[in-house]
Order: sequence, then C-alpha cells, then structure tokens
Amino acid sequence: MEEPILKIENLKKAYDGQMVLNGIDLQVRQGEVIVIVGPSGCGKSTLLRCINALEEIQGGSITLRGSEISKGSRTAAALRQKIGMVFQSYELFPHLTVMENILLAPTKVQKRDKAEVKTEAMALLQRVGLAAKADSYPRQLSGGQKQRVAIVRALCMHPEILLFDEVTAALDPEMVREVLDVMLDLARQGKTMLIVTHEMQFAKAVADRVVFLDGGRIVEQAGPEEFFTHPQTQRAKKFLDVFTFEDVHAEKAAASAGL
Repeated sequence: MEEPILKIENLKKAYDGQMVLNGIDLQVRQGEVIVIVGPSGCGKSTLLRCINALEEIQGGSITLRGSEISKGSRTAAALRQKIGMVFQSYELFPHLTVMENILLAPTKVQKRDKAEVKTEAMALLQRVGLAAKADSYPRQLSGGQKQRVAIVRALCMHPEILLFDEVTAALDPEMVREVLDVMLDLARQGKTMLIVTHEMQFAKAVADRVVFLDGGRIVEQAGPEEFFTHPQTQRAKKFLDVFTFEDVHAEKAAASAGL
C-alpha cells in the first residue's frame, strides 16, 4: 500500500492546561479526501491548525513526507507552503483586489514569476466562475464568491494537501452549493483534502473516509457508506441522529410550504 504523505501520531494539544486534542493518530494518503465531523468544540478546527503549524502542540508529532511540522521550527515556513488552508472567514486582504490577493503569496513567498502566476490564477478563476471579478475588491463580492477566491488563492500555491475549515459555515444557504461544487470538483481531480464540515450530505458525497471526533479523540473512522448507515459506536449514532432529525424536519417544512 502507498506510504501516507501525512502522519499524525499521538498528537496532544492543550489550551491553558485543558486538553483539546488527546492522542490523535491519523494517516493520510495521496489523493485521499478525509472529512472530519463531530460536535462543536471537539477539536476539529484545532486539528487543522496544528497540521498547518498555526498552533504549537504539547505532544506527539505531525510529519509531511517524513519532515516534521512544528510551529517555530526552521522547516515550518517551507512545509506550510505545501499545506493550503481555506478558512471559514475567508482571510482576504480588503485593500487588495481579487487578483492581488491571489498573486501575493506565490510571488512574494515562493518568488515565482508574476506573469506565470497571473495566467494560472485567471484559469482557476475561470474554472470557478469568477474571471470577471479579478479586479474587484472583497467588499464587492458575496460570501460564496469570497470563499471561491480563497480556494483559488490556496490552489495557486500548489499545495500537496488542502485543509478546509468549515468553509460554508458563514454562508447563506443559497451560497453553500456554489462552494461545495468547487470542492467536489477538486475531489474528482484527485486533490488530497482534509475537510471539517457540518454538511453531512456533502460529507457522504465527497469523502473517502469519515473521521468522527469527540472530546479531542478519534472515536470512529470509516468509509462514508459504513459510517452514515452503520456507525459502530453509540456516540456516533447519537451524533448522526441529530442530523437525521434536522433533515426530516427540513423536508416536512418544505413540503408544508409547497416547495
């Protein structure tokens, strides 16, 4: 079997003495899409921030192709360039245009040719339906458009792994679909991705593996069909029951409204 490109072993992370991640073991292979689910506060976003060396860890290790990732290490900056992250809050610079936001890191950090990166950026913006917005400022975009720009910005760094942290959580329901469609397309292209989401239908459609976190630990992990239809732990069953109830309630509401 192919060697994992990302290895997380006995990862521990605490804030003010309170353990948030307590012994996480996870391996990710090239081209694999892993969806991380779990209740609020279980450590999902913290796990992504540790992988991208945005947080210091208190124990264990995270390695990308054998090189250890740790905040403040000499190799952290170089390794972070190989791990693209898309945040819930977009993190676009408001004083820069869409194109300037995208060009900044590849030209300043990676020292790549500006014309070459701009050509690539325009092709990616075209793919996500935003070529006409290249000279617009973030304030002129909808939430869904900002999130698609953030995805293009991450892709232009040519990362080996893409991390998505609740990227639809701040969006209106009608904008969620446009962002999820882009992510589905990336999965079809074979991109390696770790996705934190509350969108269970999306998780079913995109995941090669679903990882369920609770209390800072991996409680269960399985393929999407097995996880969503035959969860093995009572905690996972209880978690999924909440989403099943919400889906049924939404369907009844839509039916009563004549939708």
